Amino acid sequence: MDGVLSVENLALLLGLAFFLGLAFEDFYAHAGETRPGGIRTFPLLALGGGLLYALDEKSLLPFTAGLLILGAWLFAYYRAHTIERDAEGRPNVGVVVPVLNVHAYLLGAVALALPHWVAVGTTVVAVLLLTGRARLHDLARRLDMREIVTLAQFLILTGIVLPLLPNEPVTSLTTITPRQAWLALLAVCSISYVSYLIQRFFAGGRSELAMALLGGLYSSTATTVVLARRARAEPDEATLAATGIVLATGVMYLRILAVVAVFNLTLAQTLAPALVGLSLASAVIALLVHRGGRGARATSTATAAPRNPLELGTAALFAALFIAVSLLSAWVAARFGSVGIEILAAIVGVSDIDPFVLNLAQGAAASLSTTALAAAILIASSSNNLLKAIYAAAFGGTRRLAAGTGALVLLAVAGVAVALVVF
Repeated sequence: MDGVLSVENLALLLGLAFFLGLAFEDFYAHAGETRPGGIRTFPLLALGGGLLYALDEKSLLPFTAGLLILGAWLFAYYRAHTIERDAEGRPNVGVVVPVLNVHAYLLGAVALALPHWVAVGTTVVAVLLLTGRARLHDLARRLDMREIVTLAQFLILTGIVLPLLPNEPVTSLTTITPRQAWLALLAVCSISYVSYLIQRFFAGGRSELAMALLGGLYSSTATTVVLARRARAEPDEATLAATGIVLATGVMYLRILAVVAVFNLTLAQTLAPALVGLSLASAVIALLVHRGGRGARATSTATAAPRNPLELGTAALFAALFIAVSLLSAWVAARFGSVGIEILAAIVGVSDIDPFVLNLAQGAAASLSTTALAAAILIASSSNNLLKAIYAAAFGGTRRLAAGTGALVLLAVAGVAVALVVF
């Protein structure tokens, strides 16, 4: 976008600067502090930066001179401000105020020279970082160093390892490339990691049903085991546990749809009616189970935190399963066709179905039709539901979780019926 002083650009920079100044003044007013900047200063800085940028867009000499003058003033302010002490006697050495003043000045040039979403996005992020200070500092205090190391490892695996992997098959046994395998790992781990973080840092003490929903994003099988054990330890919560188990399975269907859509939109569109329908059916069944129970409490303590899905051991296990399932799926599809894949789907359903589902989405059985792949995925999810029903009965007791176990069996039968009849 050319840097022009149009009415639209002026309105954008003034509006964003006003928004930034409003958030700035409101934040420091509640904190009982007075700082340079605000609802008048920031629009003036943005307007001045925009005008100086427009005077010479090539050499940027006027704009640079203005930035140096602003920087000198902010340096003098910051140097004097560090002498002050807060209520606990510590020096005030934060740089948020100078940075926001510089942001307001740069906003004028950004609104003129770059796409509007850049100006809007950076300003919104600045406001969120400003107003979320207490929550962010609390999160930093609660964050374990192991979590930081794990996240650093994930960034390395995503930003360094992924680009270096070849995007061509390395063996004739499967069409899956190393890059596709790594993308599958990152896709599943990312969804699980988001759920893991929410459960660990943001959802403590919330409703157990909400925790079950998050657990379905992480692993519906693990959630089923945790809730079944809870039902055995606390019989009064058996109905709540059964409801949570069914809800976690309902979320599992949506999770499968999401990961398939990342790699194969056509297959996802074919699966969408069945998976969304099964998810809605799970929600209805969960409601009936919850209403039919007696003595259930509305809330409970949070379920046990799941294992970090980005730990290298967990990721390595998933990668090994993915490769093994890829080779097996390609061989079965070539040797036995769609019938063989459906039998394999029923077998792999008693373990982690993500490697199998992602292999099908990425073309491990490319010789099969989309409907055959959809049927196999539904059969795998149904087989997994039967496994969860066994876990629920074994860990929670047949009587206590009869409703939840029956619901899982019913969903498994429905999934197989849709796979065989519709697809």
